[in-house]
Amino acid sequence: MLRFILRRLVQLVPILLGLSILLFAWLRALPGGPAQAALGERATPEAIARYNELFGLDQPLYVQYFRFLGRAVQLDFGSSAQTGRPVTTEFLERMPGTIELTLFAMVFAIGVGIPLGYLAARKHGSWLDSTSVIGSLLGVAIPVFFLAYLLRLLFAVQLGWLPGSGRQDVRMDATRITNFYVLDGLLTREWDAAWDAVLHLVLPAIALGTIPLAIIVRITRASVLDVVNEDYVRTANAKGLATRTVRRRHILRNALLPVSTTIGLQTGLLLSGAVLTETVFAFGGVGSALRDAIFTRDFAVLQGFILLLAVVYVLVNLLVDISYGLLDPRVRVR
Repeated sequence: MLRFILRRLVQLVPILLGLSILLFAWLRALPGGPAQAALGERATPEAIARYNELFGLDQPLYVQYFRFLGRAVQLDFGSSAQTGRPVTTEFLERMPGTIELTLFAMVFAIGVGIPLGYLAARKHGSWLDSTSVIGSLLGVAIPVFFLAYLLRLLFAVQLGWLPGSGRQDVRMDATRITNFYVLDGLLTREWDAAWDAVLHLVLPAIALGTIPLAIIVRITRASVLDVVNEDYVRTANAKGLATRTVRRRHILRNALLPVSTTIGLQTGLLLSGAVLTETVFAFGGVGSALRDAIFTRDFAVLQGFILLLAVVYVLVNLLVDISYGLLDPRVRVR
């Protein structure tokens, strides 16, 4: 298993290098450039030239790239043009919110999606099956921002059952340890702060988890239908094994292989920044920070956040590969 993990880690290196090249080239191709973004729209050509000379932006592109790569290895992405704070610090403060939101969204998607997909396959051709297929199509088709606005309007504005913005009530004097608001409330035994953070996560998590939910339902249903018709399932039934044993050991475990891939990819995508959802609910995560950086042309934040999110994404994919190896030992020897 260790060789399998090391082989996957080595394969990630060229992926990250290729992404860093594309990211570097894309940012340098944007109009205005870092100097214009840092100095403002009214910056004089002389000021821009001094800025470029000071930060080495007048050097050849390959020199700039290797300098950028050397700093990136040390997690030094410079400072934000808007706040003046190190980009890595900004990322570490924002990322816990996005992780919390992603975890709640995926718990919702997995907790509802896998049982519903399994039941739909078991009741193939029934009204439950048809309803799940139609519902999954609607879940994928409805835009996230539209669903987020509907949820906020109904449950936050009209009914007032749940908070509609932020990660926690601004009037709450909660202790911060990890910047995971729910975890901080549990660690400090501030139960009201933890519960308030959970309530603030409900609506954005449902909005964000709808598309993964729809995809998981469809993949689980299709996978279970494929596995049910396999020879080893018919053999297990012919041997007289208990129905519960056949379903758990032979059907569900083998059907979860493609489902685990879907869950991993969707988790990686959500961790890459839920820009629309965080914008609608004014949720202070990575997605809202990326939105602000795009509008303000904060090149340092864009450069650092995108590369760090790419690292998170490929690590999540590595975990998916490891889960493949645990679920199906044949994968480890390929």
